[in-house]
Amino acid sequence: MLDGLKNSLGDAIKKIVKSSGIDEELIKELSKDVQRALLQSDVNVRLVLEITKHLEERALNETPPPGLSRKDHIVKILYDELSKLLGNESEFDFKPNKQNKIILLGIQGSGKTTVAAKLAKFLTRQGYKVGVVGADTYRPGALVQLRTMCEKSGVEVYGEENNKDSPSIVKNGLKHYEGEPLDVILIDTAGRHKEEQDLLDEMDRINKVADPDLALLVIDGTIGQQCFNQAEAFHKTIPVGGVIITKLDSSAKGGGALAASAATGAQIMYIGTGERIDDLEKFSPTRFVGRLLGMGDIQAVLDLAKRLEEEGDDVRMKRISSGKMNMEDFLSQLEEVSKMGSLQGILDSMPGLSGMVKGDQVDQMEGRVSKWRYIIQSMTKAEKADPEGLLNSSRIKRIARGSGWPEGEVKELLKNYKNSKSMMKASKGRQMQGTLRKMGLG
Repeated sequence: MLDGLKNSLGDAIKKIVKSSGIDEELIKELSKDVQRALLQSDVNVRLVLEITKHLEERALNETPPPGLSRKDHIVKILYDELSKLLGNESEFDFKPNKQNKIILLGIQGSGKTTVAAKLAKFLTRQGYKVGVVGADTYRPGALVQLRTMCEKSGVEVYGEENNKDSPSIVKNGLKHYEGEPLDVILIDTAGRHKEEQDLLDEMDRINKVADPDLALLVIDGTIGQQCFNQAEAFHKTIPVGGVIITKLDSSAKGGGALAASAATGAQIMYIGTGERIDDLEKFSPTRFVGRLLGMGDIQAVLDLAKRLEEEGDDVRMKRISSGKMNMEDFLSQLEEVSKMGSLQGILDSMPGLSGMVKGDQVDQMEGRVSKWRYIIQSMTKAEKADPEGLLNSSRIKRIARGSGWPEGEVKELLKNYKNSKSMMKASKGRQMQGTLRKMGLG
């Protein structure tokens, strides 16, 4: 995600960390490096100057709090200032006992239809009942695409294939859902451009018919600074209440899109990080900046710990934390972590590990987890309960044959299981810095 910006900021921080001492010249050099990194990533010039001005002033004048070195304090100041640029974390303010209407706006090709389906699934998983109105009458196949994607989440889509009048489709769609026990109605509209006045006029008519509770602007993360003007034009037509950025998985110019919320005064609420319907995540400025600076995502690690503890069986967690973990518990932990997504995503969110493990190493790790699953499933119940006491050479041979993997892999699993067991006992099952070792991957 935004690899160019991440690498440039990482290089700037390394200069500070490796320096023998901090002086005014070094701080000004850091400021210039940060300016260069942000400008190359297409962040608005005015915002760049504002950030680096505050960075210099605070780095020169603030006294680090007790226990924090001056170098660490300067990195924290940079973290704070970049987080401020991106605003605060935002939540939808859904009103109970009514159908909350959300309209999606954006220029053509920004990914609105895909976002509508992703958001429908995201909200459904949060327990909301969702309906969708497909009012994109300009792009051939938009309604079919929307229905196909929403079908996977069990979300109904209202649309009229032969009607080209978007405002009437929205009106009919809202009437169709009247009386339905829905919490949210998402309205997908056709892509606009700030120069296409007739389309913006139509958007105004849709807005009057829909009377939405929230207008979300969907911005393509690859278009750079253009999106500042686009956002401004949309905001003048319909007040934008939130921003969703798409295609941040591949963009080197995402800085422009991230700063576009300044044009509307609206917060970034969600970011799209891939093609799959699950690749939409709630946007957290502090997490995002943590990843950019290679500092990891402390909150993500805490969330992972909480999820593992909440979803794990109480008896199992007590057994694990007391150092009595068996092989079934070990497999359960592997399964729980795999629910969180790819290992690369978990690694990128870990303080001290972000960016340190290469893609091919991650692939090897994920392959190893898959092997171990088969090996553990080839053990008897007694062997899973007491692998250290029962697994002699003849049993290892049998398990290897049953799983289809060499004996060496079975021994490797046993070695990592023992290491994990010791680590879990020492950390009482909660020290998530050791998640890799807990998974037997350390």
